[in-house]
Amino acid sequence: QVRLVESGGGLVQAGDSLRLSCATSGLLFRNYNMAWFRQAPGKEREFVAALGGMDDILYYGNSVKGRFTISGDRAENILFLEMKNLLPEDTALYYCAAEFIGRPQPAPRSAGSYDYWGQGTQVTVSS
Repeated sequence: QVRLVESGGGLVQAGDSLRLSCATSGLLFRNYNMAWFRQAPGKEREFVAALGGMDDILYYGNSVKGRFTISGDRAENILFLEMKNLLPEDTALYYCAAEFIGRPQPAPRSAGSYDYWGQGTQVTVSS
């Protein structure tokens, strides 16, 4: 059974940094594209970043490019999101997601393409 558990969220000020973690069980990174999404109140779920399971290719949403870094610990199957220079508009519930893949393929930016989700961790950035 695949399980994803996010942690590391919190209340910070604009310009601060945070590191989110997604602990996984029941999967091996090499068989999954892994991603971070976020959802602010009243808005659609937004793609943040993804890590290609078989090829380590990194993908970023335009709003976080240059500020956020996605990475993974393949030995422990933990996904990370390093967030720097946080802005009030980064305030959202951040979700970890996994897409099972049978061969190398680009990580999708659509939430509907992912098979498993965590419960989310709240990030709040004050101005």
